[in-house]
Amino acid sequence: MLAKVLSSAVIGIDAYLVEVEVDISMGLPYFTTVGLPETAVKESRERVRSAINNSGYLFPDDRITVNLAPANIKKEGTGFDLPIALGILCAGRMISQELVSKYLIMGELSLDGRIKPVKGSLSMALAAKQAGYSGIIVPHDNRREAAVVEGITVLPVKTLSQLIDFFRGFTQIEPEKTDISAMFESIPHYEADFSEVMGQEHVKRALEVAAAGGHNLIMIGPPGSGKTMLAKRIPSILPPITFEEAVETTKIFSVSGMLEKDQPLITRRPFRSPHHTISDAGLIGGGHIPRPGEVSLAHNGVLFLDELSEFKKHVLEVMRQPLEDMKVTISRAASAVTYPSSFMLIAAMNPCPCGYYSDPKHECTCAPRQISRYRSKISGPLTDRIDIHVEVPAVPYKDLVGKVASESSEKIRGRVSAARKIQLERFQQTKFYCNAQMSSRHIKTFCAIDTVGQRLLETAIDKLGLSARAYNRILKISRTVADLEGADNIQTSHISEAIQYRNLDRGKM
Repeated sequence: MLAKVLSSAVIGIDAYLVEVEVDISMGLPYFTTVGLPETAVKESRERVRSAINNSGYLFPDDRITVNLAPANIKKEGTGFDLPIALGILCAGRMISQELVSKYLIMGELSLDGRIKPVKGSLSMALAAKQAGYSGIIVPHDNRREAAVVEGITVLPVKTLSQLIDFFRGFTQIEPEKTDISAMFESIPHYEADFSEVMGQEHVKRALEVAAAGGHNLIMIGPPGSGKTMLAKRIPSILPPITFEEAVETTKIFSVSGMLEKDQPLITRRPFRSPHHTISDAGLIGGGHIPRPGEVSLAHNGVLFLDELSEFKKHVLEVMRQPLEDMKVTISRAASAVTYPSSFMLIAAMNPCPCGYYSDPKHECTCAPRQISRYRSKISGPLTDRIDIHVEVPAVPYKDLVGKVASESSEKIRGRVSAARKIQLERFQQTKFYCNAQMSSRHIKTFCAIDTVGQRLLETAIDKLGLSARAYNRILKISRTVADLEGADNIQTSHISEAIQYRNLDRGKM
């Protein structure tokens, strides 16, 4: 007696179909699972046995063989419990194979027959839709997440007995529906707002330029100057996340098991701020079974590294590849997994170990060798990938007690969104969506400057000692400044503003 049940598993953030084949034959009682199952999958036999018995059905005392196809891909997770249990019941002719084969099924079983949630249900629902299946059966706690996918029927179930009664025609299961438009109608409320920041107008302008063009930025200043406070308010000025971006970001959180039950779709851009004691695997991703790191969890959002120079140097160096390629590939002996990592890097650091180097009101107590060693943790290649460098001085007393209200995040976000709209129209024939992602070829096309601008840029590189690597960065930033003003062409004033964001290059930090 042979039965087949369709299920799914995840590689990276994308799901693939898995055919669960169950064969029951005469012989001594024996239960074996083949098809490269890892430990959690092998242990499913005990959960399945207890769940079937405790749901009021007889577990067969015969030889049971379960095959997970394709057999050349390692299977992990607990989502195969429910398909295996249904396969055993189908092979025992307790439920109809024809009805079961209409659905993609996933779920973890508890010993009493309850169905527990699994990771990656959104990706699995997308895989079922692409494969042409009309319905998917998911644990009740995964219902809203899977229902984000339109054009497919999502049936949530709580217990094994409920699902068996459904296939035997004794009960009906109401399909789950999610109102996606309602999730995006209201702009997310941010508790932190730029109107609360007193002073630091030039830093707020730099953050606006960074948000408008998707540029990486580093803030350098003494303790208490407001670097962390400013960084935490960046999400409030970023343009609203699109549906496609939300789905891709949600898939990452779903496969990581970090998606909350009442949050079927991530509708605001993520903001990740890992501690400086994080390992390279925690930042980039990895482990025996590869998992997304912070650079992937910050996809389509912001990765904030506070106290940048306190991070281990080798941890920072592994970030260079995702900054350049906007993806992370984690290779293991048996397979390689790729996670997206298109994020905006915001970093903050002190100018020296004591924090008061070049501060006019505090004396620096650091020796030159200490300062050099402190700054050498940030390598030239990593600095090269940070477009904007900005100094954050201590806030004067008159600004702290000033009565003039600062500009709100809503007003800044309006200008940023308008600039991003211009960039989307500009790059609609490419894979880019913001100025920071332009390559050298596209810079020549979209960042043309006149003779006066060329002379100004040449003077800046020669007289101010800017590195040659800063040339493309300045052009990208100039393009963003022009977009914020709605200008078609890059003007001299735009280049001048961009230059001031690069005068903290490696030699002048």
